[in-house]
Amino acid sequence: MDILSKIEGLDAKFHEVSLLITDPSVIADQARYVRLNREYHELEKLLSAATTYKKAVKDLQEARDLFHNEQDPEMKEMARAEIDAIEPTIPALEEELKLLLLPQDPEDGKNVVMEIRGGTGGDEAAIFAGDLFRMYSKFIETRGWRMEITTQAEGAAGGFKEIVCKVSGDGVYGVLKYESGVHRVQRVPQTETQGRVHTSAASVAVLPEADEFDVELNMNDIRKDTFCSSGPGGQSVNTTYSAI
Repeated sequence: MDILSKIEGLDAKFHEVSLLITDPSVIADQARYVRLNREYHELEKLLSAATTYKKAVKDLQEARDLFHNEQDPEMKEMARAEIDAIEPTIPALEEELKLLLLPQDPEDGKNVVMEIRGGTGGDEAAIFAGDLFRMYSKFIETRGWRMEITTQAEGAAGGFKEIVCKVSGDGVYGVLKYESGVHRVQRVPQTETQGRVHTSAASVAVLPEADEFDVELNMNDIRKDTFCSSGPGGQSVNTTYSAI
């Protein structure tokens, strides 16, 4: 099946979603609004890639027709140059479009909570955990995401025994989820005075941010029990409600 046939009707879907996210009743329903807003951005990216691909295919076909039908050598050479420029880009554009058409994990678009914890290796493990944190910080910055540190415990020789942060942005979990696991390094640590190579480890946990949900509390479902104090005796011991 032609790849372009798979995106037929998506223009209408995109138009429908773009109208819905401006509807006040939808905006009032935050759960639905967030879901539709995510769908809007996914469709926008897909349709943009499809437009680029279709234009490249159209331009390539026109250049080929010109090359085969034109008699003017100069025009023929121009058509040949255009074919040489466009033809190599087609496979990459098609591959990008195929990837965007694949079903996505609904969790991929979520923000994440990331925990980096020093493991085996003592002070050097904490230093390694700090190195990992700086690496991820730079990567997050280049992606245009936002990072907010929630808790941290610094190591005695630098780095972190543990650091937890929230990362917000577009498609964060879909990218960072593959970083979960134990990371290991073999190197001469800063804490080593005799040049020996040490093996240190740090764990990275990446969890998708939980969805917000409403809690409806029915007061009829609540039972209230009250109890009097008990004991050997004394003033008001059996008349004071001291536990609920």
